Amino acid sequence: KNNKTTMTNSEEKAIELDGSQGEGGGQILRTSLALSVVTGQPLAIEKIRAGRAKPGLMRQHLACVKAAAEISGAQVEGAELGSQSLRFAPGPVRAGDYRFAIASAGSCMLVLQTVLPPLLLAGAPSTVHLTGGTHNPMAPPFHFLERAFAPLVRRLGADLQLMLRRCGFYPAGGGEVEATIVPAVGALQPFDLMARGAQQSAHAECLAPGLPRHVPTRELDTLGTAMGWSGEQLRFGTARQNEGPGNALIATLAYEHVTEVFTAFGEKTLSAEQVAHGLVKELRAFQKSEAAVGPHLADQLALLLALAVWQGRKTAAFTCSEVTEHTRTNCAVIERFLPVRFTITESRAASTVQVSLA
Repeated sequence: KNNKTTMTNSEEKAIELDGSQGEGGGQILRTSLALSVVTGQPLAIEKIRAGRAKPGLMRQHLACVKAAAEISGAQVEGAELGSQSLRFAPGPVRAGDYRFAIASAGSCMLVLQTVLPPLLLAGAPSTVHLTGGTHNPMAPPFHFLERAFAPLVRRLGADLQLMLRRCGFYPAGGGEVEATIVPAVGALQPFDLMARGAQQSAHAECLAPGLPRHVPTRELDTLGTAMGWSGEQLRFGTARQNEGPGNALIATLAYEHVTEVFTAFGEKTLSAEQVAHGLVKELRAFQKSEAAVGPHLADQLALLLALAVWQGRKTAAFTCSEVTEHTRTNCAVIERFLPVRFTITESRAASTVQVSLA
């Protein structure tokens, strides 16, 4: 009886979201779960992933819901496979030692993305052990979070340390990652990231466990020729044979103020050369722009800086090479939970995203 009453009370002021709005994918769910826990505001979301081929909660989305519930002792309704509506009423976030597993090859990095914002604001450090996919086409891969994203968390005054214990590729999964999250002492510190600065290094590595050696060799050769990279810049990544079959071609560009990571995934229908050319196209688009970050990092940075602006009572801004529908949708969801406003100014050389207190 009591539980039911609490749920009804909290529903009165629940933030209601339409999961089919804008980009209409799992990002709406992950960002709203994270911010529901951060702010303590209950969430009611309908039409979850309505526009997708398989709408509703898939395994990895369900894992995100359960993880958010576990760190906050939330009351949840609608947390089942295929469900298109969810009610989520969180309690206060609790730092701790957590284990979250996705039985399939669903991305465990997306689960980390869900619990990271609240745990960054918890009163003590947390350790999160994750199992599932670590390198998925539709999610930020491990190396992106480790090299591009984690340093930005540190700039806020908090810390995120990531360790890859085992790679997990689609369809087998089975990857293992350990994350240590240390909140900032006091409020998160907002910062501006307007320019990438001088390039310091560039390299590519190919993970191809369980595949013949000629696959990574051809991918790296093709990329090297197109980009003018050679020798130490072209590397065979370390992954054990039994972690495959899988194929990820990863390029890391380190600049003075930011590191960007771009990844292309091998598929049965693509030749090694096609995989490499796909990545070259992404790299060239980013290099041609004058922006600090690429389209994927823009998404992640929007949420981090919004939290810091909310806590630090200042403004923050960054430039990105492309403002995707994904980023716009993410900003719209953030504005529903936090008293912040995003201003996006688009330009060909670099678009500017500014976040300030509303």
